[in-house]
Amino acid sequence: MAFWQARDFLFCGVCGTLLKFDSVRSASCPLCGFKRKAKDIEGKETRYTVTAEDIRRELKLDPYVILETTLKEEDVIVERATVNKECEKCKNPELQYYTKQLRSADEGQTVFYKCAKCRHEFNENQ
Repeated sequence: MAFWQARDFLFCGVCGTLLKFDSVRSASCPLCGFKRKAKDIEGKETRYTVTAEDIRRELKLDPYVILETTLKEEDVIVERATVNKECEKCKNPELQYYTKQLRSADEGQTVFYKCAKCRHEFNENQ
């Protein structure tokens, strides 16, 4: 017996769609019409696991954990450190900033600046 026959007996051998039983004698594919005899399926056991998340999805309930949120920048209020540095665009004398190590450890960090007045953003490599 071929591997697919031992494993995929409830699915169409042509397109992979789940077979539906037409009668006691056969099951057929609703898309392409492929037929499989009920004797080929008889006695086979199918096991599957249903998780809590599967049930919540089926019932259209909110997930326990929201993996990604779509917050607008205006909705998020972040208090950042400020520095006396002039904005390149509006000449505001005070900028908010934060730093990140984007390059290798033996090189300087990158400083990200944002003007609270005009919302202009730029960065510098140190």
